[in-house]
Amino acid sequence: MTPGEIETWLVESLGDSHLSRGERQLLAEKFAALESAADRQTVLRRAFELARERIDHPRTGPILGWLEDVTRLLCATRDEPEKTSAEAYFSPGEACLDAIRGLLHQARRTADICVFTITDDRVSEAILDAHRRGVSLRIITDNEKAEDLGSDIPRFEAARIALRVDRSPFHMHHKFAILDDSTLLTGSYNWTRGAASDNEENLIVTDDPRLVKPFRSTFERLWNRLA
Repeated sequence: MTPGEIETWLVESLGDSHLSRGERQLLAEKFAALESAADRQTVLRRAFELARERIDHPRTGPILGWLEDVTRLLCATRDEPEKTSAEAYFSPGEACLDAIRGLLHQARRTADICVFTITDDRVSEAILDAHRRGVSLRIITDNEKAEDLGSDIPRFEAARIALRVDRSPFHMHHKFAILDDSTLLTGSYNWTRGAASDNEENLIVTDDPRLVKPFRSTFERLWNRLA
């Protein structure tokens, strides 16, 4: 179904300035068959133009009522699915590492990092560089790994990056980050050299708000609990 095909039907429908029950049902089906939001906008614009061409008709009231019905039906059709992106990376190899560093480099406003252990200096340098650029950083980690030999947590503390540590008898075992409140990084991948060079790990990057939102809520819950 194309906007041009629907226009022909709109012209016929406007003849009596009224949408009957049958016409409403048929028009709703035609609108549902439109392929994109842009097509629906085209039809809506043409409906207004058709009404405008007859606006001086004595029966202006019914014409505007017709236009109101068309608009209501058009807006009631299903919205275009929100376009989102998602990518997967795997190790061993540097695909996960490069993705993390690249996304940290792109961060402009915020970076909330919730990772069990951070020992890879290449990732830590990207974190510190984001901090120097003025990105607002918060890091949550686990106490056992924060105190491990090679942990970069002391470097973040020295740089005065906001940091909270889970000191419960259990592990804060998450591995995720949210950048600019819109991009999620998550997976089994620990931010260590071993994860890049030896381990079978995975990393998923997505901007799907259905995933970003619950991870953001989890970060805030942990951050507040560890205050």
